[in-house]
Amino acid sequence: TPGGGDVPTAPSGATFITKFSRSGGLAELEQEPCLDGWEYSRDVYRSTIVTEWNLVCDNDWKGPMSTSLFFVGVLLGSFISGQLSDKFGRKNVLFSTLAMQTIFSFVQIFSTSWEMFSVFFLLVGMGQISNYVAAFVLGTEILGKSIRLLFCTLGVCIFYAFGYMLLPLFAYFIRDWRLLLLALTLPGLLFIPLWWIIPESPRWLISRGRFQEAEDIIRKAAKINEVTAPDVIFDPSELQDLSSQGQQTYTILDLIRTRNILTITIMSVILWMIISVGYFGLSLDTPNLHGDVYVNCFLSAMIEVPAYIISWLLLRNLPRRYSMAAALFLGGCVLLFIQLVPSHIRALSILLVMLGKFGITSAFSMVYVYTAELYPTVVRNMGVGASSMASRLGSILSPYFAYLGAYDRFLPYILMGSLTVLSGILTLFLPESYGMPLPDTIEQMLLQGNTYSMLSGGKAGGGERYFL
Repeated sequence: TPGGGDVPTAPSGATFITKFSRSGGLAELEQEPCLDGWEYSRDVYRSTIVTEWNLVCDNDWKGPMSTSLFFVGVLLGSFISGQLSDKFGRKNVLFSTLAMQTIFSFVQIFSTSWEMFSVFFLLVGMGQISNYVAAFVLGTEILGKSIRLLFCTLGVCIFYAFGYMLLPLFAYFIRDWRLLLLALTLPGLLFIPLWWIIPESPRWLISRGRFQEAEDIIRKAAKINEVTAPDVIFDPSELQDLSSQGQQTYTILDLIRTRNILTITIMSVILWMIISVGYFGLSLDTPNLHGDVYVNCFLSAMIEVPAYIISWLLLRNLPRRYSMAAALFLGGCVLLFIQLVPSHIRALSILLVMLGKFGITSAFSMVYVYTAELYPTVVRNMGVGASSMASRLGSILSPYFAYLGAYDRFLPYILMGSLTVLSGILTLFLPESYGMPLPDTIEQMLLQGNTYSMLSGGKAGGGERYFL
């Protein structure tokens, strides 16, 4: 929990004063606000934002509000990062938002009030999701199909899990929140030398009509890999069409312009939101589990490592939608089963929670790859960004799913499990992208949709085949 110790409070946040009847029995309990301040236990935490600014009693809502504001920043970053990346380039947005996250995280250390801390936390959230999405799309576009799967699962996600595992270790040894935040911020400086190593996405350069820059990057990559590049990389007959397309400006409205993209966008938004509720709901509920908070947090992080490995194997060998549906059915059904476990068998309950986290984490890993493959290059970053924005709506709601456990300890698992099973069913209605080349334009996407529809025997009227 974020608090600095056990502070006895009433549901309304007031301390208890006991009054007795004339007969000496307990007659009623009255409540009055704390007038003399608070003293906090330092056994677990030496200093937290709760103890720093007395976020207890009438101010206890500010603790979870800080988390929600971070996710609001993530939501805003998801909304703007896609359009910025499609307009200014993956690399430029990646490094500028990395700098944004690091700078505001460092400034956050010197916060003098909860309001100041929360504002900077919101800005950190904006930078964090923006560089994550930009890095993910950049890797998706710059790597080959086999390496792309490795990057999207084991490359990005498993290192996220390693960082997640380091968090409880850092927190265990550094019990002061300012020093802990400093220790977590300084590694952000390591990204600076990468500016001269990571190239821009050739796919994005081509979509913007910058063919010479794209060719230079491809020839450099061929030289590094000791591969002989052909004399002509781009077919001159196609350059004129690609150049005219590169001059076209795409906006968020292009995600709903055609029936195909509109359907994919709606289903992706729902899918991402539900998965996010499950993932962050279980992560934030970790302190409420029985046992040591640091151990439970470490276990919650560690279970993600095999989840990412399994998702990588599934993406390599099986169709996307069936792999995702299986992971979601596993996570959802396990969470629904928790209510049947007797309350005294705590270890089994924790095991089922971790197994549910395993299934939902696997799906969360695969949904990034799946969504990126469904959208064409010209709107891919906006598509992933819009889906990620929907995911952040789910993350904003997730603390309140965990909070429902105060009223019924099974209610959060029933809700998250039901929604997760529903999302697994929804996944089965998405188009398949396994074994299909990444589309660069909307026209190529529609053509692939026609091909998929004909191969699957689908029919559509009106002169256009839809693959949904």
